[in-house]
Amino acid sequence: MAVLYRCLFAAVGLFALGLQYGLMLGGNPDMGAGVLTLNFFSYFTILTNVIATLAFIAALMPPTTWAGRIGRDPRLRAAVAMYIAVVGVTYHFLLAASWAPQGWALVVNNLLHYVMPIGFVLDWLLFTPKGALGWRDPVKWLAFPLAYMVWTVIHGALAGWNPGWWPYWFVNIPALGAGKTAFWFVVMLAVFLIIGFGVVAIDRMLGRRDRTPASA
Repeated sequence: MAVLYRCLFAAVGLFALGLQYGLMLGGNPDMGAGVLTLNFFSYFTILTNVIATLAFIAALMPPTTWAGRIGRDPRLRAAVAMYIAVVGVTYHFLLAASWAPQGWALVVNNLLHYVMPIGFVLDWLLFTPKGALGWRDPVKWLAFPLAYMVWTVIHGALAGWNPGWWPYWFVNIPALGAGKTAFWFVVMLAVFLIIGFGVVAIDRMLGRRDRTPASA
């Protein structure tokens, strides 16, 4: 069951990422492929879906291989579950109202922001061994979003700062100002932690259940 499920979502992830990249290239003919590719991989949604897709693929590798061991690591899969859950939550509550895609753009939008997050969180719930997480893990997992925030500022500066290139309205420093942007950075880190601690709580609860001997 897990193998078929992961094959399906690995295929969905590859399809969605490839389609989104193609739509981005086709929709911006005046921009060079290099700039478009850099911008493509500067969206947190894209990076997280790449990681989730690779995690699905790695879990299909033999467990004796490096990729197989990494892909089955409970902490790594829990971290990815946290990241991609934030993608879905953030899109739904902060971005969806300002974006009305049509056609293939709507298809890929729903795949990346809803189908893949739900798919990976369910994979973590159903197929990942529980009981390995600690309360410090969500804090450690903040390394990725923190690095992304730093890169976003650097990228915006390299692109001219004002207007620069800002992937989401709540990280647009020239438009919002440093204070409001810092506020949204803090809010996002809090969202990561809340979801991360929720992941740990579920892991510990299910881990205790799995270790409890069945009654005779």
